[in-house]
Amino acid sequence: MAELTDTDIRDRVRERYAAAATAVAEGTSSGCCGAPAAIAGCGPDITSTDKHGNEVFGATLYSDDGDPALKAAVDASLGCGVPTAVADLHDGETVLDLGSGAGADVLISARRVGATGKAIGLDMTDEMLALARQNAADAGIDNVEFLKGYMEEIPLPDSSVDVVISNCVINLAADKRKVLAETARVLKPGGRVAVSDVIADPDMDRATREDMEQWTGCVAGALTRGQFEAMLADAGLTDIEINETHRVHEHASSAIVRARKPL
Repeated sequence: MAELTDTDIRDRVRERYAAAATAVAEGTSSGCCGAPAAIAGCGPDITSTDKHGNEVFGATLYSDDGDPALKAAVDASLGCGVPTAVADLHDGETVLDLGSGAGADVLISARRVGATGKAIGLDMTDEMLALARQNAADAGIDNVEFLKGYMEEIPLPDSSVDVVISNCVINLAADKRKVLAETARVLKPGGRVAVSDVIADPDMDRATREDMEQWTGCVAGALTRGQFEAMLADAGLTDIEINETHRVHEHASSAIVRARKPL
C-alpha cells in the first residue's frame, strides 16, 4: 500500500465530510463519524452503533439542552462525545471549536458564554461551513463565527481564545502534533482544552491503521493514551487528564481529553 501524504489524508477526510454535510442538507441522513456506507463510503465496522446496537457516535450522545432551536445542529452531530459538557464555559469567554462540522458544539457554547462571549467554529469543508451558518441563522444565534481553515494552521492570533473544544476531529488530522501546538498557541495563558476524541488501544493492528476508510471513520488515525499525553505535554500544556467514556470500536474508545495552558 502506497504511503499516504498529509494532503492525501486531508483530501479524503474532506470528501467524506462534504458528502455527509450534503446528505444532511438534502435530508437523506443525519450523518456521524460512522455515517452510513451509502453516504460516506465507509467499511462495515464504521457505523454509528457498536456491535451490540448501542449508539456510540452522533446526536444520541447529547442530553436534552432544552433549546429546540439547536435540534437541527445537534441532530447532524458527527462526534463521539459532548465536549461542552465538561468545558466549564463562563459568560464572556471566547471558545474555539476545531473541526466544527454542522455547528452543534459552537451553538451550545455560544449560548453558554452569553452575549459578551463568542464561539468560533473552524472547519475546512465548505459544505459543513454552509450547514453550520444556516443552523446558526435558524437558531437566531449571532455571537458566533465560522472560519474556513485547517487545524494545523489556525487562522487566529496568539493568545486569543479562552477554551479550545473539539468533537472527534483531532484523530482525523495527519499532523496531530502540529494541531496541538497550534491549540496551545491560540490559547490565552490559563486557557484550557476540553475535547472529545478517539483513543486507540496500544495493540491496534496495522491493518486497521492502514485502512483509509477506517481513518476517515475516526478510528485508524487515533492516538493512544500515551501518545496523546506526550503530545499535549510537548505542546506546553499541563494538568492533562484523559478519561475514557465508551467503546467505539474493537480497538478504540471515546475519551474526554482535558489540559491547561500555564499562566
